[in-house]
Amino acid sequence: MTVAWVELQWSEENYKERRRKMREPAPDKNRRGFDIGGAVPEAADPRRGSEYPEEAALGLVELNTVAIGILVADEMLKVAPVKLVEATPVCSGKFVVIVRGDVASVEASVARGTSAGEECVVDTLFLPNPHPGIFGAIAGTSEIEKIDALGVIETFSVASTIVAADAAGKAAKVKMIDIRLAKGLGGRAFVTFTGEISEVEAASEAGSSHPRKKGLLVRSIVIARPDESLFAKLE
Repeated sequence: MTVAWVELQWSEENYKERRRKMREPAPDKNRRGFDIGGAVPEAADPRRGSEYPEEAALGLVELNTVAIGILVADEMLKVAPVKLVEATPVCSGKFVVIVRGDVASVEASVARGTSAGEECVVDTLFLPNPHPGIFGAIAGTSEIEKIDALGVIETFSVASTIVAADAAGKAAKVKMIDIRLAKGLGGRAFVTFTGEISEVEAASEAGSSHPRKKGLLVRSIVIARPDESLFAKLE
């Protein structure tokens, strides 16, 4: 009983110490080199006031524990004016936080999440000017009237799938159908997209390039004319 009480006491003190550190003013740089010192000046975002959309960046922090993941999500939302895209447990016992907003805010949010998560952080992503179809695909709200050719890119991580989707969408005229974020997939993730066969082939090649170089590509396929009943299940 004494041992159990001491262990619980240490856990509570450790939790309080972590919270105290998270509330302290952030240093200029964390150990990964992110600039997290206070508010980012407007001059740091060269695209502010230009033709680019207001929400021109996506950020992700993946952690190896749900509890710290929730704390990190809270810190990321409080440090900068970003919108929460996703904050959810994924396989195996990990937690993913995805935010969107202007470039400077998202960069500050990801940096704060990386600093707050400390040793629990397993992956991060800062993606300026993402393909607009990514957000609907993650949320499951993409509107696809019909399917032509079908492309699928599967990777070993959430971040690499988002990067693949972004590259695929920018390389060819395709529509994002869905991005599945490692739920029930053993930590893997995948993106599906559609368009004319030549466009889907080009998108598949472009999207597969980055995860292939990183050793994170599971498989990519193109189906020239998928069955309609299969498309109904993929919507």
